[in-house]
Amino acid sequence: MAKIFPRIKLLSLSIFFLFLPLFSFSAPEFSSAEYADGNVRSIQFEKDGWKLAYPFLQPGSGDEMVLSFDVIDGEGGTLWYSITHCDRDWNRSDLFASDYLDGFEENQVTDFHPSFNTKTNYTHYRLPLPNGDIKFLISGNYVITFWEAGDPETAILVRRFFISEGTSSAAVNFRRPMKPGTTDTHQQAEITLSTGSLGVTDPYRQVTLTVMQNGRSDRTRAGLAPDFVANGRLEYNTLSDKTLFPGGNEFRYFDIKTIRQTRQNVRAIDFVNGYYHAYLLPSEDREYKPYFFNEDFNGKYVVAIEESNEPDREADYIWVWFTLPSYSEVRDASVYVTGDFCGWQYTDDNLMTWNPTKGCYEGMLLLKQGWYNYEYAVLPSDSDTPEGFTFEGSHWETENDYLIITYFRDPATRYDRVTGIALANTRAGNRQ
Repeated sequence: MAKIFPRIKLLSLSIFFLFLPLFSFSAPEFSSAEYADGNVRSIQFEKDGWKLAYPFLQPGSGDEMVLSFDVIDGEGGTLWYSITHCDRDWNRSDLFASDYLDGFEENQVTDFHPSFNTKTNYTHYRLPLPNGDIKFLISGNYVITFWEAGDPETAILVRRFFISEGTSSAAVNFRRPMKPGTTDTHQQAEITLSTGSLGVTDPYRQVTLTVMQNGRSDRTRAGLAPDFVANGRLEYNTLSDKTLFPGGNEFRYFDIKTIRQTRQNVRAIDFVNGYYHAYLLPSEDREYKPYFFNEDFNGKYVVAIEESNEPDREADYIWVWFTLPSYSEVRDASVYVTGDFCGWQYTDDNLMTWNPTKGCYEGMLLLKQGWYNYEYAVLPSDSDTPEGFTFEGSHWETENDYLIITYFRDPATRYDRVTGIALANTRAGNRQ
């Protein structure tokens, strides 16, 4: 698929987890990251009408996930997809498709429609999971891969999701950390896992946890063994750093649901060279400011348009301009604007540029109309993990979601089972 936009801060929406250069469908492993072609955008999972859902599902619950996305320009033809089962490290499982799927291994996406009355032409695709073509037979980590008809060797979109059994449960409490230097800036998750009837004989080797803050690849702890085991309970306590996370800050936000007038944190809207442009108000440096609670989406976004009830097809794409004033350029590091809209990745596409004349960082991203959360991240030149304090600050009080994913390797099986997924919130506690 040809790139149709210039690479001036064009956001390649690759989502969920870790970092990847170009991905080929023929690659044997999925452990590196997810991938999206530069023309694939606005990739979202929805569950039971919840547009801010995380990508997991429990078969038999009656729930359905819907994966949707846009392909900008192009011919809007039929796409194909396949689903692959993976181990807990996101390597391809040693299973046949018939072991984990009821249905065909490769299928067409039949629900797609062109945009209507938009300046930017795109085709909107929608795929429910499970559907009439496939159903899931076992739990685990899954990867879905899309490609264009006639080109099965080139993936245009790779996305991860989870299928859970619901046979184990986790209770989560959040504590203010006791470790020196983290008391005011971090959050500690205290987790008690009930293994139920799993028949665990070696909990330190058979059971592992993955903990994710807000579904972020850069805020993930994987392969966690318990700190204490007793009477079918596995405890992950506050005596270690396993579940210690920077609290971060409440996310910044802006509203581009309409192009007819400015909304929250938008300074001006213009139409130039065939595209709408939205210029955000300059951002403030929050590193040393006190904590202030603000309702947010924990880094997510919602596609919406005020003038229509069909935002999937009628919402337009807008170049959004970001400005971050700074007393000086950050040395030996790069500054990015990030959020769920870019999969929490750090690439040249969402890199901010230092403007010495204006004394600020600048960037522009092509985003679909809606309501967006975002933040600024600073990536040191000698690290692939952003430090979480510069420009944003970090507070133990910040409201965050945490996903707790339980893996169980049963000696009688050839795969890693996902026996439970808990969603907990630092203010609301366990949510499901």
